[in-house]
Amino acid sequence: MFNVTTKSMQWGDETLTLETGKVARQADGSVIATLGETSVMANVTFAKAPKPGQDFFPLTVHYQEKYYAAGKVPGGFFKREARPTEKETLTARLIDRPIRPLFVPGFKHEVLVMCTVLSHDLENDPDVVAMIAASAALTISGAPFMGPIACARVGFVDGEYTLNPSVDDMQDLRNNPEQRLDLVVAGTKDAVMMVESEAYELTETEMLGAVNFAHQQIQPVIDLIIDLAEDCAKEPFDFVAPDYADLYDVVKAAGEDAMRAAYAITDKQERVAAVSAAKDAIKAGLTEEQLEDANLGSALKKLESGVLRGTVVKEGKRIDGRALDQVRPIVAETGLLPRTHGSALFTRGETQGLVVTTLGTGDDEQFIDALHGNFKSNFMLHYNFPPYSVGEVGRVGGPGRREIGHGKLAWRALQAVLPAATDFPYTLRLVSEITESNGSSSMASVCGGSLSMMDAGVPLKAAVAGVAMGLILEDDGDYAVLTDILGDEDHLGDMDFKVAGTENGITSLQMDIKVAGITPEIMEKALAQAKDGRLHILGEMNKALSDTAEFSAHAPRIETMQIPTDKIREVIGSGGKVIREIVEVSGAKVDINDDGIIKIASPNGEAIQKAYDMIYSIVAEPEEGKIYKGKVVKIVDFGAFVNFFGKRDGLVHVSQIENRRLNHPSDVLKEGQEVWVKLLGFDDRGKVRLSMKIVNQETGEEAAPEKKDEE
Repeated sequence: MFNVTTKSMQWGDETLTLETGKVARQADGSVIATLGETSVMANVTFAKAPKPGQDFFPLTVHYQEKYYAAGKVPGGFFKREARPTEKETLTARLIDRPIRPLFVPGFKHEVLVMCTVLSHDLENDPDVVAMIAASAALTISGAPFMGPIACARVGFVDGEYTLNPSVDDMQDLRNNPEQRLDLVVAGTKDAVMMVESEAYELTETEMLGAVNFAHQQIQPVIDLIIDLAEDCAKEPFDFVAPDYADLYDVVKAAGEDAMRAAYAITDKQERVAAVSAAKDAIKAGLTEEQLEDANLGSALKKLESGVLRGTVVKEGKRIDGRALDQVRPIVAETGLLPRTHGSALFTRGETQGLVVTTLGTGDDEQFIDALHGNFKSNFMLHYNFPPYSVGEVGRVGGPGRREIGHGKLAWRALQAVLPAATDFPYTLRLVSEITESNGSSSMASVCGGSLSMMDAGVPLKAAVAGVAMGLILEDDGDYAVLTDILGDEDHLGDMDFKVAGTENGITSLQMDIKVAGITPEIMEKALAQAKDGRLHILGEMNKALSDTAEFSAHAPRIETMQIPTDKIREVIGSGGKVIREIVEVSGAKVDINDDGIIKIASPNGEAIQKAYDMIYSIVAEPEEGKIYKGKVVKIVDFGAFVNFFGKRDGLVHVSQIENRRLNHPSDVLKEGQEVWVKLLGFDDRGKVRLSMKIVNQETGEEAAPEKKDEE
């Protein structure tokens, strides 16, 4: 009934297995990839004909984590996997980016790639396994896919690169000083296609070494996929890329001069209008048949690309007149918004981001329900890209894949310089509002985010800046690396290479390649040129931080205190009664974790001190020989019980009330009366012994001992 094909190999410390033929047999390609005990099923289907008039490649990638894979039930009310989590969205983008350029040019049939996590061993991250499964499924599907690709994760510990470190090792790198890198690389046999990373001030040489290490480690995986395909791949789909050479010649003859004139305009809005007018002029000279040709859009794009690329490589001249390694003019401002905790406006050419920092307490941490466990995050960065930022109208809704991806890139870049939670016990939320965009708004978010946090008084280890690099690679091998690319240079170029970091090193690297011909030499040049651009931007940012930023008067103040873990229950009280009382009486927020660290937060310093004192009185132990102010809570025949230290009571024996004999303690005391007592010590049963008579009840100071009369 089943025609199963299985291939296995040893990869690092685990066994990698690819299997097809048993599950999802109606899909064009279906592969279950297993690394250790993490299994991901990838299913590929593609339409056998394009939709009429469709002028783009409709590739859709979905990545789904099923909670049953880790033996869990989803949280929330519905108990069912619903909208994609941030991890699912980011992984779908991760898979999409390296496979999209590898479809045969001109292929515009709808393609669906669905990756489903079936089992998770909590050791091997399913994102790498999913990409391998997707590549294998595409390779055997018969689709015109110029793969296969493979993928690996790389860590960096003690100067050594590690292959596919565990999920725990990659979790919360900020608090793991030994692990300095989380790098994912995807590539073909000959070239790197995609890089995504979170780094902790690595040098350019170390980052390039990590990329090369990953590319070497994926070679046997590519061979395994080829071995699988040789046994069970379907016949290649009969697809011939459309030949629109004649149409292109007509388009070029009709509009090349107008297109060159349009791309000579430096202002974006004017250039966009001129390019649109040039296209309209070209179309006006075409026949009805040529206007209805499905390849007209491709011909127009090829003309645009040829005009832009040829000028850059041959003349070293860019659209806006800059040199290849020149960064656009920068204006950085801080402290724009009076009621926010921190704000910055970062403008680089026609790209602008307004980034706002909000400081919160432990109650504001983000709770994340993930396959490998539940955890909290005290750093969030949310990126918004409204239509007006590019002068367009459009639908406004929740964050899309692009917004989530760009926000995560900026988050990774800034993560490395955040202070330890023990030194700065705040929850940090950054919101980047992109108000203008013409090239790398994610890197503007990094620069603005760094400035905004510094404006809020966050003690960052160093300022962080980011720059987007581009590449134009011609068929004859000539190339140009561009610093601080524009939107058009990104759209019509061959590489999008974003580098963020401090003066000391790289904190994030993201790379997408559209051609399979990037050499280590080109990558090394791009990294070196990016470093020069980053240092220039950092210098411009420093001008905005000449004045020392003050902590916002509207931000909460947070004090921390450490208590013994065996005292946590006493501070919380039965059913939370004690801690609720502390919060109500003091007016401060109180957060206790399992390690005994207590965070007390309030804009009011007196409220913090009051809560601190109340907690201290519960957890601290009274000191023998010390004088305390207390209150009489009960009077008995043999003395009075005094509440003198938090909830702690002690006995003042009748003989210790005054330096004279009393018939009954009630002769001088009454319940509710405040008195000064000295802690004499503890009896054999641990009971507290107090004395009033050796303390001056008016001053609270120890009374001088009475002298006996000389005989």
